[in-house]
Amino acid sequence: MDRLISMRIFTSVVENSGFSAASEKLGLSRAAVSKHIAQLETHLGGRLLNRTTRQISLTGVGRVYYASCKQILEDIDVAECVVSGLSNEPRGALRINAPMSFGSHRIAPLLARFNTLHPAVEIDLSLNDRLVDVVEEGYDLVIRIADLADSNLIARRLAPSHQVLCASPVYLQTHGIPQHPQDLGRHACLRYSYSRHADEWRLQGPAGELRVRINGPLLSNNGEALCNAAENGLGIALLPTFLAGDAIRAGRLQYVLPGYRPPAIGIHAIYPSSRHLSAKVRAFIDFLTTEIEDPPCWDRDIFEDPEDKAGA
Repeated sequence: MDRLISMRIFTSVVENSGFSAASEKLGLSRAAVSKHIAQLETHLGGRLLNRTTRQISLTGVGRVYYASCKQILEDIDVAECVVSGLSNEPRGALRINAPMSFGSHRIAPLLARFNTLHPAVEIDLSLNDRLVDVVEEGYDLVIRIADLADSNLIARRLAPSHQVLCASPVYLQTHGIPQHPQDLGRHACLRYSYSRHADEWRLQGPAGELRVRINGPLLSNNGEALCNAAENGLGIALLPTFLAGDAIRAGRLQYVLPGYRPPAIGIHAIYPSSRHLSAKVRAFIDFLTTEIEDPPCWDRDIFEDPEDKAGA
């Protein structure tokens, strides 16, 4: 039993990124948390955590042990639920990570409905645009918008994500509407700094891929900032429709060069592979699959040209 308590404390330290946060979450003193970790490391004969004054991280051994602890503790929870007749009821803390703009605009508005359906689940939602390590950082589920590399993670595709070129009507009235991607070179282009090609847009058109060098007055790591800047007339932006769709339908942004845009990429729910998919994770994935349609609602009334839609 002491070992199981130590394992739960260890997973809490990993998932809360430190001893102080874990001790607060668990209602224990920091000294008690440190003692449990030290006892585990002594028992295992190896260091589980790299400690600095600012952060902790898992060692190689710690990463393996964390994954095993997570599975063991989930198996225990499942067994207890079976005995108590609650095996099919989602419950407990659900740690989710999602991209900043997508999480804010498309995930957060759904949480009240999910809570109504599953009130015993406590959502811990983290929003950022960096590539997180699902296992090491202790997430149950990650929303990722990308072409996925092979890994030992399980992915469930939710919907496609399209990007479109758009600008405010005022900007286009002042500077003209580009007729061909090469015209973008003389326009103010708003660039996304997390893109692998921040100074270049790669667009698919009737003749295949075109690469266009761009420049402009704004470089940002946040899509919402780029969208707001475009709506206020700063320039042309390449934005995902889940972010720009409402502004395009409302007329605050105008879709330009509809025959040219990057290929769609997938929006995926990703979770660690395990023998048992917990009820809370399964419930949230099933909920997202129902709520996020394919094609998604945010693409409605944007791709009006049948040829343009077919190219999606």
